[in-house]
Amino acid sequence: MNKVELDPESSPAAAFGAFLRSSREARGWTQDELSSATGYSATHVSAVETGRRPPTRRLAQQLDLAFGTDGVFKRHAGDVKYTALLEGFPEYVAHERRAVELRLFTLGIVPGLLQTMEYATAVAAGAVRRGSITSEQADERVKVLAGRQAQLRRESPPLVHVVMDESCIRRPVGGPSVMAGQLDHLVAFAELPHTVVQLAPYAIGEDRAFDLPVNVLTLPNRSLMSYAESAQQGHLERDSDAVLPVLTAYYQLQALALSQAESVAVIRQLRKELP
Repeated sequence: MNKVELDPESSPAAAFGAFLRSSREARGWTQDELSSATGYSATHVSAVETGRRPPTRRLAQQLDLAFGTDGVFKRHAGDVKYTALLEGFPEYVAHERRAVELRLFTLGIVPGLLQTMEYATAVAAGAVRRGSITSEQADERVKVLAGRQAQLRRESPPLVHVVMDESCIRRPVGGPSVMAGQLDHLVAFAELPHTVVQLAPYAIGEDRAFDLPVNVLTLPNRSLMSYAESAQQGHLERDSDAVLPVLTAYYQLQALALSQAESVAVIRQLRKELP
């Protein structure tokens, strides 16, 4: 069986998974043996070790019992729970790395995968000023984002479809120079051979398919996953049948959106208005 390599720095869930794996291997246990010791399936143990599933409080308690540790796993699980990343997002990121196609919709701000570091830092700084996250959590968000963006530069990158609500480019973030750099980056991103960038204009009105950010993944086996989030909660849907209506709505949104050529023209025109 191929061992999935894990970057502990990519997310708190990945850090927990790496810690669990190293602890298990130090004892000389297999995943099946740890499964028997905790009452969780070997599949569940594997998903936690690879960062695809975040640890629950109950699992952490069972791990502390199995390893004879005094709350060590519980404290590590707390690091995952109280991260600046919404529930479900660390697992989503793990699947995003394997996806062959990404379909993204956002409103209000440019999608993370398309943000410049200056823009991303400004967005995170705004959250710090509002008191919704700490400065350390802001750094974590930007670091995770940089890791996600690196995946788009791999040898065989995924096909990326992006539909942005018009508000994404109209809302000023970080000041004129940051916005100018961001708009330039969007144009450059749209010119890549594996990307499609479209704007959903305000004129769509009530026919816009989504009122919340939505991501749809196509995995190598052609199965589907979707991730949607509100201000306080994220939800990862793993059932392909349940994702199909979301994919249909995405196609409908693309049909109503401006073409890539029209979208780039709008972005270029807005860029001319900035210094």
